[in-house]
Amino acid sequence: GADIQDIKSIEDKSTLVPIIANCLEFFQTKLRQSKLPMVAAIDGPALGGGLEWSLWCDYRICTDNPKTKLGLPEVKLGLLPGFGGTQKLHEVVGLQAAMDMMLTGKDIRPAKAKKMGLVDMVVAPASLEKVAIESAEQLANGTLKPKKKKKSLMNRFIEDTSIGRHMMWKKINEMVQKNTNGNYPSPKAIIQCVQYGLENPSKKYENEREQFAKLAATPESESLIGIFDGMTAMKKNPVGKDLAIPVNTVAVMGAGLMGAGIAQVSAEKAGVNVLLKDRDDAAIARGMSYMNGNWEKKIKKRHLSKYQYNKNTAHVTGLTDDIESWKKHFSQADMVIEAVFEDLDLKRSIVADVESVTPDHCVFATNTSAIPIADIAKDAQRPENIIGMHYFSPVPSMPLLEIIPHDGTSDAATATAFEVGTKQGKTCIVVKDVPGFYVNRALGPFLMETSALVKDGASLELIDKSMKKFGMPVGPVTLADEVGIDVAYHVAKFLSNADLGVRMEGGDVSFLGNMIEKGWLGKKSGKGFFTYDGKKKTINAEAKQYAKEFATRDLGLTEEDIQDRMVSRFVNEAVKCLEDEIIADPVVGDIGLVFGTGFAPFRGGPFRYIDQIGADKFVATMNGFAGQLGPQFEPCQLLKDYAASGKKFHK
Repeated sequence: GADIQDIKSIEDKSTLVPIIANCLEFFQTKLRQSKLPMVAAIDGPALGGGLEWSLWCDYRICTDNPKTKLGLPEVKLGLLPGFGGTQKLHEVVGLQAAMDMMLTGKDIRPAKAKKMGLVDMVVAPASLEKVAIESAEQLANGTLKPKKKKKSLMNRFIEDTSIGRHMMWKKINEMVQKNTNGNYPSPKAIIQCVQYGLENPSKKYENEREQFAKLAATPESESLIGIFDGMTAMKKNPVGKDLAIPVNTVAVMGAGLMGAGIAQVSAEKAGVNVLLKDRDDAAIARGMSYMNGNWEKKIKKRHLSKYQYNKNTAHVTGLTDDIESWKKHFSQADMVIEAVFEDLDLKRSIVADVESVTPDHCVFATNTSAIPIADIAKDAQRPENIIGMHYFSPVPSMPLLEIIPHDGTSDAATATAFEVGTKQGKTCIVVKDVPGFYVNRALGPFLMETSALVKDGASLELIDKSMKKFGMPVGPVTLADEVGIDVAYHVAKFLSNADLGVRMEGGDVSFLGNMIEKGWLGKKSGKGFFTYDGKKKTINAEAKQYAKEFATRDLGLTEEDIQDRMVSRFVNEAVKCLEDEIIADPVVGDIGLVFGTGFAPFRGGPFRYIDQIGADKFVATMNGFAGQLGPQFEPCQLLKDYAASGKKFHK
């Protein structure tokens, strides 16, 4: 594919138009006018420009190599396929399949590619060159003719009739609006390119490259490319890959949702042996059932083979306190990851138990969400091996992992935790050992402001709606229900008693505490701010009335008021974390909140968001709130410094 850095380096994005035109000149004249049959032989990833190359060929052959995948992921970078992809793809796979590929940016694996007509043949890697040459010869002498995949009667109606197309475009536009809330310009531009090309075939490529250049100049594309660059930067082990010890066996303490999720990604993605330990057979059975259920869903979706399923399950060994041999098993562990309740004494007792049976090199990682790692390591025999690995729920699908060394953690333990997390498929960030670490620390004032808004008369629905419009995947009310009212309360109360001081004021944690007493724990209990009946979710009328009664005044808050109040406290705390060296740089800060909380990706994260609106404007907004609502809105010193100097967090 194209090098994103080349696109970034071009100051005037309009100059991309002639550059792309010159590239297409090669495809349209030198390549196609030669009349020579062209065969694309694909082994490994063919993404973006790589796949577009193959679409200009007469015949496409790919291997069944596990690394082979095809796709047009430009939408994930706020762009569109610019080398003819919006015009060529639907000619090969049909309009519906093409729009799905381009609007989601999904990867297509070899078997699916063959079935949908994206490739003509799938072969073993060793046969690729030979079969490609033979196919080219047969195309030249006329013994092989490419076969276009036949459309079903229904697809012919949908894609080839005016009524069908009208229905299709209506549905596609509805889906795009639902999924993007109008915040991402690239999906609309992709739709425009395809529609324009169908109606104006002589100008279709010219329009495509003009649309590409426009998108490349948008702040949304700049933000999404910034996230892509950040993900790439986070792949580098900050203390050195060479320091990591080899990890073949990971022991997981606790088979609840977190523990089972950690066991799943360890077996499935890291490919290591997993020892899953809990108090009794019933707890282990629940953990195993969770993993097997997730893998069975993947088999049904053809994302996992039966062979891989058997391999994954064979990697996991369940152990209980009653099985005396658990100590012998643990003597083979290179890493232990503890995922039990948030209780300091319990965690310390587990450290003592584990250290007595594991080898000296074994790294002990705790999945605490808030307890300082130094406190857990206090009485340990090998405190240098103890580190925090804070996963986010649900573990199999949440991409972020916070790695938290305490002052006494060795570089080897940090390097090992980073390597294991990366192999588990996580984007890892290393953060300082402080209450809440980074993500939960930034969420603290955000959650507190939710209760402050309720006190000021904002309805639960309006708060959620406002933050979804800002670009969050879910509003704070829904978020509290998803993670659990008790968990949200625990985090808010813990941080209120920690070192954030006035920054955790303005709200009232009893708002959540009272709900716990009523048994409203959120989704897991069937009732929280919402009630749950199977897949159906509706606002809890009792909770709605409770919120009204909790209000002490009605300020008539608008969506913009709510967004400004919540985002300012959220972002200010992120910048404060940079000021206090809890995070290393703005890139870590952006990646952490985008992947850990879903902070609007099209805004690029909190630091890029400040760059886009201006630190001076942001500080002025906070100062206004501070004067009106209290010192919890006082901007941190680093924000004030950037506002005064006009500096930006990203160059």
